[in-house]
Amino acid sequence: MPTRQANETMSDTRTPETVQSTAQQIVDEADSGARRLSGLPGTLLLITALCWSLFQLWYASPLPFIFDVFILNDTEARAIHLAFAIFMAFLACPALKRSPRNKVPAQDWLLALAGAFSAAYIFLFYDSLAERAGAPITADLIFATIGILLLLEATRRALGPPLMCVAALFLIYVFAGQYMPEVIAHKGASLNKALSHFWLTTEGVFGVALGVSTNFVFLFVLFGALLDRAGAGQYFIRVAFSLLGHLKGGPAKAAVVSSGLSGIISGSSIANVVTTGTFTIPLMKRVGFTGSKAGAIEVAASTNGQLTPPIMGAAAFLMVEYVGISYLEVIKSAILPAAISYIALFYIVHLEAVKAGMEGLPRRNKPSLVRSLLSFSGTILGLCILSLAVYYGIGWTKTVFGDAATWIVATGVLLAYLGLTWLASRSPDNHFEQNETEVLEMPPVGPTVLSGLHFLLPIVVLIWCIAVERFSPGLSAFWATVFLIGIVVTQRPLITFFQETGSVSAALSDGITDLLQGLVSGARNMVGIGVATAAAGIVVGAVTLTGIGQVMTEFVEFIANGNILLMLIFTAVISLLLGMGLPTTANYIVVSTLMAPVIVTLGAQHGLIVPLIAVHLFVFYFGILADDTPPVGLAAFAAAAIAKSDPIRTGIQGFTYDIRTAILPFMFIFNTELLLIGITSVGHLILVVTSALAAMLVFATATQGYWLTRTRWYETILLLVIAFVLFRPGFIWDRFWPERIDLPGTALYQQLETLPDNSDIRLRVAGETLEGKAVEKTILLPTGSGSVDERLSAMGLELVEDGNSLLVDNIEFGSAAEKAGLDFDWQIQHVETENTARPAKQWLYLPTLLLLAVLYLGQRRRRDQNRPMHNSTETVTT
Repeated sequence: MPTRQANETMSDTRTPETVQSTAQQIVDEADSGARRLSGLPGTLLLITALCWSLFQLWYASPLPFIFDVFILNDTEARAIHLAFAIFMAFLACPALKRSPRNKVPAQDWLLALAGAFSAAYIFLFYDSLAERAGAPITADLIFATIGILLLLEATRRALGPPLMCVAALFLIYVFAGQYMPEVIAHKGASLNKALSHFWLTTEGVFGVALGVSTNFVFLFVLFGALLDRAGAGQYFIRVAFSLLGHLKGGPAKAAVVSSGLSGIISGSSIANVVTTGTFTIPLMKRVGFTGSKAGAIEVAASTNGQLTPPIMGAAAFLMVEYVGISYLEVIKSAILPAAISYIALFYIVHLEAVKAGMEGLPRRNKPSLVRSLLSFSGTILGLCILSLAVYYGIGWTKTVFGDAATWIVATGVLLAYLGLTWLASRSPDNHFEQNETEVLEMPPVGPTVLSGLHFLLPIVVLIWCIAVERFSPGLSAFWATVFLIGIVVTQRPLITFFQETGSVSAALSDGITDLLQGLVSGARNMVGIGVATAAAGIVVGAVTLTGIGQVMTEFVEFIANGNILLMLIFTAVISLLLGMGLPTTANYIVVSTLMAPVIVTLGAQHGLIVPLIAVHLFVFYFGILADDTPPVGLAAFAAAAIAKSDPIRTGIQGFTYDIRTAILPFMFIFNTELLLIGITSVGHLILVVTSALAAMLVFATATQGYWLTRTRWYETILLLVIAFVLFRPGFIWDRFWPERIDLPGTALYQQLETLPDNSDIRLRVAGETLEGKAVEKTILLPTGSGSVDERLSAMGLELVEDGNSLLVDNIEFGSAAEKAGLDFDWQIQHVETENTARPAKQWLYLPTLLLLAVLYLGQRRRRDQNRPMHNSTETVTT
């Protein structure tokens, strides 16, 4: 049997076309289905995909309300959305590996039609179902049964067995609850009740997850597909190479940046690997990286692409519904961890290049150092100015011009598009076609950057709609997609017109072809997400039907023994294990449904108030990291196919690079300032950003075992300690100066008199649940403004004093107090107030940075001592 090394050597005989085909096959099977049909079946599949995209655009647009035609409610739209997804899953995904890839068997046609009809059943008979809600007839139950079974099969075909098995296990648990072990047993559910719950209501398959897929995710996936078809993917890669290709390990650094930019147009880490990795991985190998390291760098960069705002992975849109905050708040919380994670990966690549003595790509023209610095800094400055212009530079127009600002900005964007397209016509670069040739030298910065600046305009429109107009994510994506459709159709004829070469009508025809292919590609990329969110709805429905959520809380509390760190590790392991077989979106739905309430509840019981967004981002991060977790990391398999390396070794190496991302969720659970929560001033923001970035770079240095020279074991330990202190200074500081002091519960009235308006108050409360279980936890309530009575009313509390105790006499329904879990006769044990005599925890940074400086000096001295010896060795070798 050949060894691993022999396998890698043997794989080197594959042609580039074979490598690309293997990698693309992994993407197809993971994202859009493995069948490639021709003839009538292929045409029907294309028409179905096109109709799905057009339906989603219609549903997201204001046109139904303008013309009062085909207005759908959320439930009806979800039914049509799932009908398209199931129909395309049976046509695009073969049943078995040995099933034909170039035709659709007759049974698959029957299953596709039956599945689509069952999914559309709610839409077709919506009025009748509403009249007999809770009393299903036989036909309802028959089609619900067919629908669930065919949804499970469509999920198996599109995503593999894992998610199908998870959903099936939860179905078994629903029906066989009375036969389960006592710790998770329940009374079970009848067939009528379960089928109605899962298929005929919005509590199961047609619940929030499928709703988010219908309202938000499809439009963003379509936006990405069109942006890629327009040539933005090629543009981002060339820009990254033009800026960074000449540096040490330049292709690897360009891979990090281009994958981050490609995260804007791809919600799939696997597709991201193939899109950018086709160019970056061979170049990384050319400058000295091994195949496994080159693939691992691309995997690490691509998996982080889903973490990058403003367009994150599909699961990010689910947070809007599950957490109950705007998408702008999700972006705000995610931006700092994503930024420092990417910067740290860039730094890791630099350390790898320095260790191996690598060089970058050659330049066509070698300018002076001054010109190089000016070119690089000028371009970066230009990008920063563009970003600031989007967020702040045109936001003021809304205040000054009111509703007219939208038309003014729209006119400006159109004029900018014409001007930037004219600039693109002056460039020799062509971003329209996929370039299969290998880049052997660094492209020039100026012409490369100017050749595709118009690709940034749809992102400007998207950010304007989300941040300034405050539209919903779906409506924002609709307007950005409409503008992008205009770019896809018109950029070719405009460039042809400006260049005065070729036929404008032929270029327009090519543009329309690009549009149709982009619409079809967007729909095919949604098949897996559509069935995944629907199948995950079975899990959510089982939780709400059986009450297993409360059982999970008790079970995890028993395993973790009250230790929140163990509970977080347990949650991370579950996410990684499920993520080996489940797509990120389904993984997020399953784990967040089961574990997010547990973390919040147990954290509160131990005095740690964890914001819900922090918990959901925790699950989100580990679901994404599963894409490169051996032995089933599909992104690692795709990268290994391109790098001609061993996929397991590539996955392991990629995960070692991603350790920096794995520690971030633990840090922001305990230090929510990393999510920009609780930032009080600009100075505070700067301190948080710089300390977090420094901590991440120090951690990267420790895990790579190299700084100025190779680190010794004790230096590695000290670097890890320094990184921990910079991330979470309060851990040590609280041992000497507690962050809060406890006042008696009766001091609540005095505190309400002195607190500023619209602030929060922390209370330690205790009482019994309806089940008779004693609970003690910390809660955070908004105090509103006004008198003490007005503030208590805003909190939803009526209190009564009983000797030295303060008891809850009444709870207002739907109030903050009820949502926090307070109940009648609970005792307010303590009022937790800030310790004003406590020195700022950031003072701990001074001795920490001093220790870092001592390590730096020691490393520099050792490097200088080794340098002459290293040079002499090179001379002898030469």
